[in-house]
Amino acid sequence: MKPTNLAKYMSKYLIEHLPGICGLSYNTIASRRDSYMLLLVYLKEARGINPDTVDIPKLDKDMILAFLDWLENKRNSSIATRNLRLAAIKSFFSFIQMQTPDYIHQCQQIRLIPRKKEPEHPLEYLTVEGIKAVLAAVDTSSDSGLRDLTLLSLMYDSAARVQEIADLCVVDFRGEKPSTLRLTGKGNKTRVIPIMDKTAQLISKYINSCHAAHKQEHGTLLFPGRNDKKLTRAGITYILCKYVTIARQKTSAIIPDIVSPHSFRHSKSIHMLEAGVPLIYIRDYLGHSQISTTEIYARCNSEQKRKAIETACVDIIKPEVPMWHKDGSLMEWLQSL
Repeated sequence: MKPTNLAKYMSKYLIEHLPGICGLSYNTIASRRDSYMLLLVYLKEARGINPDTVDIPKLDKDMILAFLDWLENKRNSSIATRNLRLAAIKSFFSFIQMQTPDYIHQCQQIRLIPRKKEPEHPLEYLTVEGIKAVLAAVDTSSDSGLRDLTLLSLMYDSAARVQEIADLCVVDFRGEKPSTLRLTGKGNKTRVIPIMDKTAQLISKYINSCHAAHKQEHGTLLFPGRNDKKLTRAGITYILCKYVTIARQKTSAIIPDIVSPHSFRHSKSIHMLEAGVPLIYIRDYLGHSQISTTEIYARCNSEQKRKAIETACVDIIKPEVPMWHKDGSLMEWLQSL
């Protein structure tokens, strides 16, 4: 069967453009691939169209909108997921528009499809006491316990993304003072961040205990899972949730109903902000491209807002306000204020 233009451009987009030109990570490319697979599933199940025969002209604006509605209504996808799939489709049609003038109008129409407004959710993060309670729940009498404590401590101290933690190798850690950690984030961008002394000591102890024979080898994972394979996101989430459950039973510290690895990243960011660390430094620490992304922590931190307002505002309200007594005139009391 002769390949369609859709198949030709999609393979070039996924295999050459995204990794070679855009420099996107495997996970980002896989997410976009999944979006296109879902689109083909929709065409087959809802429209009866063979994915092998579908071509670009069939994927007009109305078809894409119908697909997005199908995601929400049939697959119960959230608005955030809907917007993620739409962004992937827009990116692909932007690529098609650059490759050929044949579908310019169709591509422009699809690129103009608006995102759906997402409901705002409060940012979930743990207090310092909550973080301490989770770490205290780890039993370090075994190598696996030492690994888990090191994993969770580093996850908080570095404010790293969960995939950045899973990808860490032993050689990414520098134990000599000042201790640092090399993280590879989105778009394969690398950043080096400082590590607190106590966390560095814990990592060194863990490496000497569990990686003594291989700590100089470049491919040695810092936190291997079963059969020395890389820990998955689900595996790291499972480890965290196990100790969160124990912490809830042993402490009175407030722990949110939902705690994920990203909650540790949020928590560290909020705590740095509360300690007076400028946003621009927090941006670099987190690996954000734009400071506008980091500003979410400033917007959600009500205590920081209150302190800033109290410092900046002049107190114009009298400390003592006369009370109205029933034996006096209400009008006279109002005039006295």
